[in-house]
Amino acid sequence: MNPALAAAPAAPAAERQIRVMIVDDAVVARSMMTRWIEVEPDMMIAAALRSGREAVERLEATDPDVVLLDVDMPELDGIAALPLLLRQKRDLVVIMVSTLTRRSAELSLRALSLGATDYIPKPETTYEAMTSAEFRRELIDKIRNLGRKRLVTREPAPPLVPEQRMQRPAAPQRADARAPNRPEPGQIMLRPFAAAMPRALLIGSSTGGPQALSAIIQKLPAAIDRAPLLITQHMPPMFTTVLAEHLSRVSGRGAHEAEHGEPVLAGGVYLARGGRHMRVVRDGDRIKIALGDDAPINFCKPSVDPLFASAAQIWGPGTLGLILTGMGSDGTGGAAAIVEAGGSVIAQDEATSVVWGMPRSVAQAGLCSAVLPLNQIAGKILNLLAGTRS
Repeated sequence: MNPALAAAPAAPAAERQIRVMIVDDAVVARSMMTRWIEVEPDMMIAAALRSGREAVERLEATDPDVVLLDVDMPELDGIAALPLLLRQKRDLVVIMVSTLTRRSAELSLRALSLGATDYIPKPETTYEAMTSAEFRRELIDKIRNLGRKRLVTREPAPPLVPEQRMQRPAAPQRADARAPNRPEPGQIMLRPFAAAMPRALLIGSSTGGPQALSAIIQKLPAAIDRAPLLITQHMPPMFTTVLAEHLSRVSGRGAHEAEHGEPVLAGGVYLARGGRHMRVVRDGDRIKIALGDDAPINFCKPSVDPLFASAAQIWGPGTLGLILTGMGSDGTGGAAAIVEAGGSVIAQDEATSVVWGMPRSVAQAGLCSAVLPLNQIAGKILNLLAGTRS
């Protein structure tokens, strides 16, 4: 074969542009998102379409990595189109785009159960959407993080050369061969679990969080009966209302959006409200919820940090924090406060995280006592409440 006619090798995942399909019946929304994406050097528009039917018909030809899928559209709406798209490309990243209404929140969370990767609420009016720096930042961040992960996951590992196949495995390194507290680059150093029994369970999560929360909480009724569970999930108002109702059903323990001033009791599941930071405070001999309307922290409101930091002050060594899947580093400061108070932190592992941002930040800061796959986290919590630290 003539070498000049041979196909050029595919560009590495890190160098490939993320191909984005926009599906929205509003021409202004399509144009706005197209402009935002086209100025990003690592992204390109694969297609901009007005209905779910067009998306299904043109998916193979346009070959997107990420689809921004509007919930409400004529002909074939986002919920109906979603399974048809995933049937053609199982590893497709689909981000549901919806307005801040209860119906849209319910549909977006339902879409997650049907295989959507994430969701993003858009401002109620076109003017608000066009002028919202926060909406634009969140949209681009989600496309970049989720799209890049798909490209890296799809990229095949390079084949071993003969010399590599013949190499013997390196001898295991002795535990004392390195100086203490001097981890190798990328290595995660774990610390012992606190000797104290957990008196409160705290969870912080973001992208991929609703699915992870459901998977864990349905296994924790016995733990919740012994220690209150407080959750900060990065979500806007209305979405947290719907999520709380869902978690109440799967846990059987009355999960709800926390109310300012309500007591924190064993058996309760308290979810931070969208648009409000949640903290815990001591009022005499009682512990209560304190909701705050202060500025976003780590670009988030609610943020994980204020919940974790305030809990560390209340429960000290009896504080058990859990960081689940999510973008960014929110929760790292709060996890440091838990560790400083003598408590313990668990992080979800990379393989089972939709985005290993928040858990990675906490793990690489040396704040974790365990980094576990999602299906092992509930069991570890139950063991800790039973007095088993190993």
